[in-house]
Amino acid sequence: MVSNGSGTEPRDERGRDGGLPGVLKGLATTARTALRPSHTHEYPDVAPSLPPRSRGVIALLEENCTSCMLCARECPDWCIYIDSHKETIPAPTEGGRERQRNVLDRFAIDFSLCMYCGICIEVCPFDALFWSPQFEYAEVSILDLLHEKDRLGEWMATVPPPPALDEKAAEPAEVAAVNRPARGTGLVGGAGAGARPPRTVRPRVAGEARPAPPEAAPEAAAPEDPS
Repeated sequence: MVSNGSGTEPRDERGRDGGLPGVLKGLATTARTALRPSHTHEYPDVAPSLPPRSRGVIALLEENCTSCMLCARECPDWCIYIDSHKETIPAPTEGGRERQRNVLDRFAIDFSLCMYCGICIEVCPFDALFWSPQFEYAEVSILDLLHEKDRLGEWMATVPPPPALDEKAAEPAEVAAVNRPARGTGLVGGAGAGARPPRTVRPRVAGEARPAPPEAAPEAAAPEDPS
């Protein structure tokens, strides 16, 4: 302890008064906080209520993946690994043309590198990746955070359903394509009872005089007043 220069009250080396007022203030804060209700969730006995758009883990719908590699190329951390091979599909009819398709062999995500930006989900053109609120996949070793397509597919069961569409929103392109009339039918409005043939417009030859509009019928003359 050193003197403050006037010789009236001792002060510590940091220029503060005695520690008793600080201790009393801390005890008062503790007593005041102890009377407040607790909002702590007893995890893991009580599951936390997560927001519907929580970014817990990335789930894979293997049937929709076409191995286009777009998600792997756009990933800023290069944590997505994809392997595939091509298979030849025989022609469905005689004399038809054979086709080739990509078969997914491996789809893995290293969550020790993933920064949960969601770019892979946004750029996927076939809706093969989804956000899942599942977050309980911690491992003892960092090497075990590399999850293959089997584990990613299991998380699809925890993906929440998409929100309902707005009543005033435009019709989805997929639904509009299904309701579009087939080629060659020549009907507008589908093949139902309200279908009608399209309007035919005859092309006008250059230099041809435009037909004059029909004259309006003459109005009936008003009867003369006998007076």
